[in-house]
Amino acid sequence: MLDVTTTSSGERAHPNVPTVDQADRTVPINLRQSGPTPVQMLISTRVRKSPFWHLSVEAGAWRATVYNRMYHPRGYVRPEDGGAMAEYDALINRVTLWNVAVERQIRVMGPDAEAFVDFVITRDATKIKPMHGKYCILCNEAGGILNDPVLLRLSSEEFWFSISDSDLMFWLQGVNVGRRFDVDIAEIDVAPLQIQGPLSADLMAAVVGEEVREIPYYGLMEAEIAGCSVVVSQTGFTGEKGYEVYVRDATLNAEAVWYAIRGAGASFGLRVIAPAHHRRIAAGILSWGQDLDAETSPFQVNLAYQVPRKKAGDYIGKTELERQRSLIDAGDYPFRQKLVGMKLGGTPITDYAPDFWLIDDIDGNRVGYVTSPWWSPELETNIALGYVPVEMSTIGTQLKVELPEAYSETSGQSVDAVVCEVPFRPSVNPSARERAVAAGRDWAD
Repeated sequence: MLDVTTTSSGERAHPNVPTVDQADRTVPINLRQSGPTPVQMLISTRVRKSPFWHLSVEAGAWRATVYNRMYHPRGYVRPEDGGAMAEYDALINRVTLWNVAVERQIRVMGPDAEAFVDFVITRDATKIKPMHGKYCILCNEAGGILNDPVLLRLSSEEFWFSISDSDLMFWLQGVNVGRRFDVDIAEIDVAPLQIQGPLSADLMAAVVGEEVREIPYYGLMEAEIAGCSVVVSQTGFTGEKGYEVYVRDATLNAEAVWYAIRGAGASFGLRVIAPAHHRRIAAGILSWGQDLDAETSPFQVNLAYQVPRKKAGDYIGKTELERQRSLIDAGDYPFRQKLVGMKLGGTPITDYAPDFWLIDDIDGNRVGYVTSPWWSPELETNIALGYVPVEMSTIGTQLKVELPEAYSETSGQSVDAVVCEVPFRPSVNPSARERAVAAGRDWAD
């Protein structure tokens, strides 16, 4: 059991690094620096294998993590052959295929589907037209972000939540206990693949026809690949041009669709890679469980645009989120920490960080932590997302980051860092947040 300590003012603090103020969290982030975990992952039946698991192994997957209680490939190119940065090169210069079946599809279907979805997301579901989608968030009554899925609307009475790494189905079913809404809520046998990179439109046109080029950003299209029914969206976990292919009856059709895409992709230099966290960081795309969780408010993580000022009707978390925004509008920020972008020194960070590395102020006091760091070849510097005290979140604030010895230029010394604008580099399709800011407003709908 952890020995909870207190700050000088008597408030609750994290015992691992007491100077990093996490008094407004119930479960503080674990800031003990334990380094790599050199153990073998156990493969068992308790954790699900996706319909594409064996195909990823065949394509060279050599390591994996667990995401949504499913094994998820996280590396195809071996370190000695260039590792994750070789995968990055394929993404930004050609076209790549990702196994993202871990984005489980939770379907809400029935006469009250629109009303139910509108009640559980912060954005206005009534403005999502059939065969279109939106990035959205679902919050609890305390305003904490439970999930940040891509929401697809197949018809007036059918929505799919393509979820991030938390078990949203149980939450949705719990909300509807007593059948307040006339809907059916269930996981369905649909598994997505991502096709990302500057040649993705050319590859998709070769696979499903030229009409795919006309899909707008977050638009949907019904299609067939190798005789199998799929839904195609122009979406993805990068700032590059890209698509997602949602394979229906995936347990039966995975091989046919996978091999058809790989076969057509050969002439475009297609490479199977892991989800490109290096590129999503540059685009300012967040990763649930890493950059945000159920104790994070959208106002802490640049997601204010997900909370419309004029959404009609009630939704879960509305009262608390409106309270938070009123405080912020009055200049009274209600949180201890805020997520920022940083550029930092050190040698190139070319793989996943095993710890939340510590952030110091210029006097060496530990004040925050890094959530998502990586090397940016275009900017020729390390970039990162991380939490710092609100008073240190202004663009241009000078900080220090305690990198492990593998990345620090001088052993035992912190590297210089500076708070900077996010995204770090332009996206092919600017996010709703970028468009909202450009339009001079802080909401999306």
